[in-house]
Amino acid sequence: MRIGVLTSGGDCAGLNAVIRAVVLRAVRGYGFEVYGIHEATEGLLRRPPAYTALTPRDVHGIYLQGGTILRTTNRGNPFAYPMPDGRVVDRSDEVIEGYRMLELDALIGIGGDGSFAILRRLAQKGGWNLVGIPKTIDNDLGHTESAIGFATAVQVATEALDRLHFTAASHNRVMVLEVMGRDAGHIALAAGLAGGADVILIPEIPYDMDVVCRTIEERRRAGNNFSLVVVAESVKTPSGEISTYRDAHGQIRYRGIGQVIADEIAFRTGAETRVTVLGHVQRGGSPVPLDRVLGAAFGVHAVDLVAQGKFDRMVAWQNRRVVDVPLEEAIRGYRSVDPDDPLVHTARGLGISFGDR
Repeated sequence: MRIGVLTSGGDCAGLNAVIRAVVLRAVRGYGFEVYGIHEATEGLLRRPPAYTALTPRDVHGIYLQGGTILRTTNRGNPFAYPMPDGRVVDRSDEVIEGYRMLELDALIGIGGDGSFAILRRLAQKGGWNLVGIPKTIDNDLGHTESAIGFATAVQVATEALDRLHFTAASHNRVMVLEVMGRDAGHIALAAGLAGGADVILIPEIPYDMDVVCRTIEERRRAGNNFSLVVVAESVKTPSGEISTYRDAHGQIRYRGIGQVIADEIAFRTGAETRVTVLGHVQRGGSPVPLDRVLGAAFGVHAVDLVAQGKFDRMVAWQNRRVVDVPLEEAIRGYRSVDPDDPLVHTARGLGISFGDR
């Protein structure tokens, strides 16, 4: 059997751990051949298709590396592919033909909800055998408690808070840390809880700047001369807008909410504020142990599903076990932060403000 593996969407730490596990389990466990496809579906659009035949030797030690040895892209939907002349065309048949040219028996796709939606549509149209592995630092995929990349992103954000703590205290400042979180506040919540934030702002819990500033002023009156504020990038401004810009490729990107919050705090309280935007620092670097372990577990289980002939499934982590769920349900089951989440309750119990009460 010949299986393909690709990484799609934004990169994150832990992808190479997954690739390594797929190759080792497929080759040593079943005698399969593994083709690593370059730059997601872009590799299947090229002629000849862009791929690398992967052996255990090729993946030795890569679990330590950030990013993905196969490279990735989050642009170029093959069903609405942007051409140099400005046209948008359907190139899905070309991608399907690339899969057939490689004579693949199955494909393991490592991605998030957007990538899975595209890959599943291609699989249905082209008759592919598809298995998905969840990857997103936002941790917003349904039916899995954790996705590849989330643990490392939280570690990076927590370390940033640890470092900002001492500078804030030394200069009597309010430090605002803006973290990623496209539509969900999981990173901000987990890092803010672990890093001792005083205020956590996430898109799932509407906030009031008066409450945020009151929290900071109450700390000041209690003798705490500094505060740490964590803000998810998708949090709305006090006026109810989302701070975005359009990039050179025409895509809408988040930018600037940390500065907006810092300016409001400075204006309302007179506090000296500083902003740190972590951005893609959260995606890079060597994966923490949990992402390596999840990567290994997910990769092995995905290959086992291929061997068993179980397709249109996504591997998942539930109750300390690796399971698999229907891919369609995983795509549909978007998971944002529940305002009644146990971590929200824990943060409130520690006196952390969400700006809402």
